[in-house]
Amino acid sequence: MNSAHPNSAAADKAVRAPAPAPARRSPGELVGAKRRWHFQPSVEEKARGFKGWYSHGFLPHFDAPGVWQFITYRLADSVPAELRREWAEILQLEDDREKFRRIERHLDCGLGSCALRDPRIGPLVQDNLWFHDGRSYRLLAWVIMPNHVHLLAELWRPLGVVLKNWKSFTGSEANKLLGQTGDTFWQAGYFDRYIRDREHYRRTVRYIENNPVKAGLVRVPEEWPWSSARYRGSYASDELPVIPYPAEAGQPCPAGPDPAVRTSLVVPQIPRGQGCPRS
Repeated sequence: MNSAHPNSAAADKAVRAPAPAPARRSPGELVGAKRRWHFQPSVEEKARGFKGWYSHGFLPHFDAPGVWQFITYRLADSVPAELRREWAEILQLEDDREKFRRIERHLDCGLGSCALRDPRIGPLVQDNLWFHDGRSYRLLAWVIMPNHVHLLAELWRPLGVVLKNWKSFTGSEANKLLGQTGDTFWQAGYFDRYIRDREHYRRTVRYIENNPVKAGLVRVPEEWPWSSARYRGSYASDELPVIPYPAEAGQPCPAGPDPAVRTSLVVPQIPRGQGCPRS
């Protein structure tokens, strides 16, 4: 005797039916959720300019003192006009890993003028990163690709302030070297991702320093002239790069380093000159 319920087939089909895709959340909604469970800056931190979680365009950003950030910024012409619609769709992806993978695939194609490969401009940008090391942040890894920059730093000043210091000086000086007047050198905005633990730190350093190899520009990371790989004891080691500081002339800078910062976040901390954070 068949004892199955007459509606069992329909019920079984309903169980097996795929659930509807969740509605896409806006950057503002994502940021609002993160503010509720992750981090909010204190009154003192807000007074110093730190925003915590915030959004700009299609991208969420995280800004807090002492956080280790993987940051990417790019040239204004690195995404041609015919690809801007596709680029905008990429920026709306909620899956951070897929978004980053697609962004990197576009940037590593070497589109646009690739002005950062100019032997006058690559060193200019690298010197500027070194110049602010010890003042606004501690520089842990970097690479200057032909049309974009990757770096890892422990931030002591607000993220937006640091980006402005990088872009304003180098953009102006690069345009002078290129004989350009009034051209937009850097694209507005940036990508950031904070470092969660020791293994995340190691993966990020490897990714940054291996980027020229992945893009087919050199055989080994140390061959690329504007990278922390050639200033680190051994590739992907826990040693910090030894930076040969440039002359301190002709560049805007803060008055001095921030005092030791305290944060309610559990973030990796490395005393200067020692190894990488422990998970």
